[in-house]
Amino acid sequence: MRRISALLAAMLALTAAVMFATTTQASAAATRIMPLGDSITGSPGCWRALLWNRLQSTGYTNIDFVGTLPPQGCGVAHDGDNEGHGGFLASNVANQNQLPGWLAATRPDIVMMHFGTNDVWSNIAPATILSAFTTLVNQMRASNPAMKILVAKIIPMNPSACPDCAQRAVNFNNAIPAWAAATSTQQSPITVVDQWTGFSTSTDTYDGVHPNATGDQKMSDKWYPALVNALSGMPTSTPTITPSPGGCTATFKNAGQWQGGFQGEVTVKNTGAGAMSAWTVRWTFANGQQISQLWNGTLSASGSAVTVRNVSWNGALAPGASATFGFLASWNGTNTAPTPTCS
Repeated sequence: MRRISALLAAMLALTAAVMFATTTQASAAATRIMPLGDSITGSPGCWRALLWNRLQSTGYTNIDFVGTLPPQGCGVAHDGDNEGHGGFLASNVANQNQLPGWLAATRPDIVMMHFGTNDVWSNIAPATILSAFTTLVNQMRASNPAMKILVAKIIPMNPSACPDCAQRAVNFNNAIPAWAAATSTQQSPITVVDQWTGFSTSTDTYDGVHPNATGDQKMSDKWYPALVNALSGMPTSTPTITPSPGGCTATFKNAGQWQGGFQGEVTVKNTGAGAMSAWTVRWTFANGQQISQLWNGTLSASGSAVTVRNVSWNGALAPGASATFGFLASWNGTNTAPTPTCS
């Protein structure tokens, strides 16, 4: 009897250990996202609250915003952990080796970085700021070799105490894309998120620097597609296309347009009698438009020819069901709507 009891106890202990390990692994699966920057990110950085709740409402619930700083207000329930340090310079954070400790404490998978405003205010040269960015990126990759990094073109700034800051911000932003292209890797890509375009210091800030409510909304709207694309990831192989009898349709919508840019949405619908497991949408831009960001799909482009395939979670469509992907793109002069086809 004692031997049976001992065996039973051992089996129960083993079962408990397996259950604990399984639960621990499941809970650790949430993608950890660090918002990194200065007061525009952290004090109170209400664009983070808007972004968090939009992600939750659109099905991105297995995420965890991380940082060593706690929530800082906003009056909206959200995951407010962040690394937005008011008054900090990116160059100082790099020179003083501050980021590794924050990374060790939070272990992010994705970093969203809106940094450099205080450096610009301090009249630090763009090349010096971007050298600091390279140091920070190297530290991120030392923490996580597969780190996905979103780097913002900073919002415009025009404070009364710094009449030259407006042009300095332009100069800094203009230098970011080339730096990102040279620093990005396949394992740890850098995506430039254009927080500059469409943002006005007169209507979207309360002091020429920090966003007000409309500015917070614009920042959230710009972060969302880039972050969704990072969360969706890229498939390792081209999916097998299984068209349903009768095929599918793809319908384009211009969801918003501004000088030099626009947001497009394409709705894919299964018009066949049977279920489909994957889809591919193709079109050709007529006026040289170029896609800069795309979400809820996998993009490949060659010149004006565009191909978008489903991601892992939105390829299966029952008869009559639909899926939507969106993108940000540039245009110049004429912006003829594309005519997509679906297979």
